[in-house]
Amino acid sequence: MNRLIKTIEKIQITAGIIFLIIFFLATLLQIITRYMGMSVLWTEELANNAFIWAIFMGAAVMVKHKEHFTFDFLQMKLGQKNKLYLNIFIDTLLVAFNVLITIYGFQLLEHFWNYTWETMPALKMGFIWLAVPVMSVTMILYSVDHIADSIGKLSKMDGKEVGN
Repeated sequence: MNRLIKTIEKIQITAGIIFLIIFFLATLLQIITRYMGMSVLWTEELANNAFIWAIFMGAAVMVKHKEHFTFDFLQMKLGQKNKLYLNIFIDTLLVAFNVLITIYGFQLLEHFWNYTWETMPALKMGFIWLAVPVMSVTMILYSVDHIADSIGKLSKMDGKEVGN
């Protein structure tokens, strides 16, 4: 499972970088063309949609690195074992929240799949909304991996306590 998690993370980081580059280039093109007195209509929509994907991929990777949702103040006050229990609690909340996001994300995806971009009608909005369930499913995977890791650490701690 660890190899799968690392592969998914690399894909999300790469996708996030690509979408940020697209966002930057589309915005730059929009600025340059407006300065020259013309307007390329599709650049704003492309930039917005690329930014959506970049943010959602980045949010999932933040969960992977436990940088997205945490109680730092509480973590500093707790002992090692209680920190692990808190981590399990937080990751369980994230799983529950992201299960709901996944369910509603797929409903959103189904509803908006055939909508098209205003400036490029050949492109479907469904591809943009696909970012929601992709993010939430990977957040679930990352959170479940964290829970398993915390349980493993707790088991080792309990084993050492029993052995002493």
